[in-house]
Amino acid sequence: MKKLIVVSAIVLILLAGGSLVFAQEQEGATESEAEASGLRLFTVPLERVWAHSRGYVVEYRRSGNRIARAYLPIEWFAWGEANRGEVISLPFASSMPSMSVFFRDGELSFVRLYVHRSPSHPSWGSVPQHLNIDRNFENVETIELEF
Repeated sequence: MKKLIVVSAIVLILLAGGSLVFAQEQEGATESEAEASGLRLFTVPLERVWAHSRGYVVEYRRSGNRIARAYLPIEWFAWGEANRGEVISLPFASSMPSMSVFFRDGELSFVRLYVHRSPSHPSWGSVPQHLNIDRNFENVETIELEF
């Protein structure tokens, strides 16, 4: 009986160790597949999203508790060849908006904004009409994330 318990314990230990090694190999394969495809994803929690006729201004925190801004042209969110973005409404229970930025081979591939559906939510803002920021949306080809 004691031999059976000892043998069972050894088998369980070997199986557990083998599964850990297998899991590490699988994780390494996934990372190398992502690197091989050249795809990188950055998800950034947003402080505020400002709606503008030319696009979206997103504010996020960077190191030192400083605020950084990114300007996302409205053309990125239109159907067609220039489509590089998508706006996704968050469920009512969600608390923080976020932005997922996909880079392929170091170049911007796609942007997803996860925002609250209600424009009255505190995370939404609108740029005052007297403030002219149109030039910030001109010739924007990528997002330079600051951390």
